[in-house]
Amino acid sequence: MSFLRADMSSLASLMDEMGDLAEDAARPASQAAIQVLYDEVKRNVAAIPQKTGNLDRSIYQVFSKDNSGPGNATYQVSWNARKAPHGHLVEYGHIQRYVTYMGKNGQFYTAVRPGKKGKVKKPGRKAPQSVKDAYYVPLPTPKQVAAKSFVRKAASRMPEAITAAEKVLRDALT
Repeated sequence: MSFLRADMSSLASLMDEMGDLAEDAARPASQAAIQVLYDEVKRNVAAIPQKTGNLDRSIYQVFSKDNSGPGNATYQVSWNARKAPHGHLVEYGHIQRYVTYMGKNGQFYTAVRPGKKGKVKKPGRKAPQSVKDAYYVPLPTPKQVAAKSFVRKAASRMPEAITAAEKVLRDALT
C-alpha cells in the first residue's frame, strides 16, 4: 500500500531554534502539509473513471502517533484496503487473466467455469496457474491494465505542501 508522508526535515533546524513555540506548531504545520497532499489524492481519484465510488470514499489522512514525538508530527494519506481492496490494482496496474463481471450488489467477480462453482473447491491465492485456469474463465489473451497512480502522483505537490507547513509555522511563531 502506498503512503504519502510530508518530510519536514528541512524545518527541523528552525524548529530547534524556536523551542516550545515551534514544538507546539509541529502538528498543525504537518497537518497543513498533508491536507495539500490529501486534497491532491482526492482530485486524482476523481479523475479516474469510477464504477462504485468505493476508492474515493476510502481515501483518508491520519495522524501517526507511532511515528511522531515532541516537535515531530507525522501524518499519512492512503486508502482503506478493506473499503477498496482494488486500490493497489489501480495505483500500480495489473494483468487481468480472467473474465470479470459486476454483480447485482455492485461488486466485481471473476467468472467461474460452468459446472465448477460449488462442485470444485475455489483455488487459493497461491494455487498454481493451471489450477486457476481450470476453475476461472480465462480471457483469450491476458490484458495489461495500466496503473492510474493517484497517491504517488500526489507527491508532485510536495513543494506546495511544504509551503503550507511553513506558513502555519511562521504564523505560530509571530
